[in-house]
Amino acid sequence: YFTGSKNFNIRLRQLAIKRGLKINEYGVFRKNRFVCGKTEEEIFKILGMSYIEPELREDTGEIELAQEFQLPYLIEFKDIKGDLHVHSKWSDGGNTIAEMVEAAKRRGYSYLAITDHSQSLKVAGGLSIADLKKKKQEIGQINRKLKDFRVLYGTEVDIDSDGRLDYKDEVLKEFDVVVAAIHTGFKQSKSQLTRRLIRACKNNYVHIIAHPTGRLWGSRDAYDIDMDEVLKAARDTNTYLEINAFPQRLDLNDLNCRRAKEIGARLVIDTDAHTFEQLVTMRLGVSVARRGWLTKKDVLNTLSFEELLKAFKK
Repeated sequence: YFTGSKNFNIRLRQLAIKRGLKINEYGVFRKNRFVCGKTEEEIFKILGMSYIEPELREDTGEIELAQEFQLPYLIEFKDIKGDLHVHSKWSDGGNTIAEMVEAAKRRGYSYLAITDHSQSLKVAGGLSIADLKKKKQEIGQINRKLKDFRVLYGTEVDIDSDGRLDYKDEVLKEFDVVVAAIHTGFKQSKSQLTRRLIRACKNNYVHIIAHPTGRLWGSRDAYDIDMDEVLKAARDTNTYLEINAFPQRLDLNDLNCRRAKEIGARLVIDTDAHTFEQLVTMRLGVSVARRGWLTKKDVLNTLSFEELLKAFKK
């Protein structure tokens, strides 16, 4: 009774009335006689529908699908196999690669992408070409010691004001994972910001667009983009859009996740963790994905490592 939207509550009570029932915060009643209400499942059952997960209770189509027993089976945290956007001490992270890897292993992951910032983002310790070579060597040394776990050599490459990337293609092709992101020029026009993201999607070496709308809770609104055009570009170029699980971001949001699914774009849930403690925020990203009606098959990092490599091919 205390979950979901007001409209969801009203709809369920209307369905109950048609069956000669009454629902309130104390349970389901027929002529003041308690019928059920000890569990949520039995309430949905008596109304002739499948159980509706709390994240979906908004009256945006879930009731009709529940009546047909056609609701999607939502993604769960246990489906996540790895994190494809984290930082280390090589840029602005607080832990070494080895420390991040150990924390990821404790979480039951199979892989972790170390995606430190690119060279132009000096404020975040962006990596020079020389530093990249050293970082790649370190990852290689760590991988040789690991069993049933893979560290991916990655970057969070900056998208400039024209949509160009901070590293040239001959550098980008050496990465296992390329995450592209806008970090400047948030006040550009809607059309220019949209073009920047679409141009990044079209780059053959970009796998993921990070925090696509740039919002920061409490300090910065999302910048204005043509979301449908970005979603279509991501779909057409096999580029994954990120649900950034960092608490201040949660970007994409639930509504954009659902729209992405409708258009056919695929998504990935990442933490953008800068310390190993922040890996825990993956659960927040999964919650956003569930609110966006996403299933396991809609999210990239539910794949095994071998499946992941196949999915990355553009």
